[in-house]
Amino acid sequence: MTRDLTTGRPMRLILGFALPTLFGLLFQQMYSMVDTMIVGKLLGAQSLAAVGATGSVNFLIIGFCTGVCSGFAIPVAQQMGAGDHEKMRRYVANAAYLSVIFALVMTVATGLLCRRILVAMHTPEDIIDMSYSYIFVIYMGIPVTYLYNLLAGVIRSLGDSRTPVYFLALSSVLNIVLDVTLILAFHLGVAGAAVATVVSQGVSGAACLVFVRRKFPILRISRSERRFQARLCLDLLSMGVPMGLQYSVTAIGSVILQSAVNRLGSLYVAAVTAGSKVTQLLACPFDAMGGAMATYCGQNVGARKLERLGRGVRDCSLLGLVWSCAAFAGMLLLAPYCAMWFIDPRETQVELLTALASRFIVLNTAFFFPLALVNIVRFSIQGMGYSPFAILSGVFEMAARAVVGRVFVPMLGYDAACAASPAAWIAADIFLIPACVWCIRRLRARLTGVLPAPRHTPAPRFRHGNV
Repeated sequence: MTRDLTTGRPMRLILGFALPTLFGLLFQQMYSMVDTMIVGKLLGAQSLAAVGATGSVNFLIIGFCTGVCSGFAIPVAQQMGAGDHEKMRRYVANAAYLSVIFALVMTVATGLLCRRILVAMHTPEDIIDMSYSYIFVIYMGIPVTYLYNLLAGVIRSLGDSRTPVYFLALSSVLNIVLDVTLILAFHLGVAGAAVATVVSQGVSGAACLVFVRRKFPILRISRSERRFQARLCLDLLSMGVPMGLQYSVTAIGSVILQSAVNRLGSLYVAAVTAGSKVTQLLACPFDAMGGAMATYCGQNVGARKLERLGRGVRDCSLLGLVWSCAAFAGMLLLAPYCAMWFIDPRETQVELLTALASRFIVLNTAFFFPLALVNIVRFSIQGMGYSPFAILSGVFEMAARAVVGRVFVPMLGYDAACAASPAAWIAADIFLIPACVWCIRRLRARLTGVLPAPRHTPAPRFRHGNV
């Protein structure tokens, strides 16, 4: 049930690996989309704005969880490529210990601070109570977020991008049923949508755990392999924390931008929420490409096949360009119809709300190729073992969004808010593309013995005869 990404044509391997991951991401997006659609259709624009107002702080915390788990999976992929299965299992065990610690600390901290964060973000008074009831439940589900994402990251590192999809499909159906039941039958409002999301993800994580224990012999960890090892934990932290911070640093810019949008009023918050959900769905292929490149580069670095890195990045970028053009062309025609997925047609300002959301969608999809490069290049760098660069790229994104939120949104209003993400993507690419070239050259220098391996980085064991 594993896959070797170190032999064969990069384009075929990346596409074959990314497609199942894409389906998984689409199911994952369904969690958020179904919540938003049901909330918008059944509870109205105010409730839609309440959920949307939590989007950036949601990403700030949940994005950190996702990034940490993705980083923990990089050493697993490298050891898989190097053929050292015992050490790979040791990394998995220590990643589990670290995930438990992170989950407990973050759940307590976010539960205590989430209302203060919403107040600091100038969340409109007419929606702040609903926003709090939604995000508090989401934060209480942080442990199940770690459970699923760690298991899914490990499985993908072994070359299996299909198994996590099956459980996400199951949980997506469960999420829809729970949404309708908790909102319509039990009248729990936006809190019901949050409970549905947490329970559904918990089911997918638990099912994934049971399946891994039964069907993946390569992950059966012996008692000696379960031992806590500080050095391996340092390796994992050197990969996971920078990736988690990259998400969080990026989210800080989103928080600043969200604060600026909140000042425009709940109508504009609702429009950005609806537009963001559509663009996030359309951007799922880029996330899948990024996940594929992390595993592809990790395995090829572990196998010492560095000549395949550049080819993989180029081939995946071509796939990103094709989808970028297709998405933009589609949204030029269909943006208003897609926006209406989240808007109740009975709203008094439905035409204005639809027009605002459509404007957001079209402008963002026009700059999808820079977003494609952000995902492809960033995850490639992380797969090569240079996760700290993720933080630096996140700083560029944060700075761009912060400048737009602080300076241009007050001056130009909603149009500036629509342009914030494209500005952030371009800023990140200015850093990431040269950084990727530098990383490949540095790895080649290490391979030839010109440079030593960096400290606290789980560098692959370059063995003679691996090439």
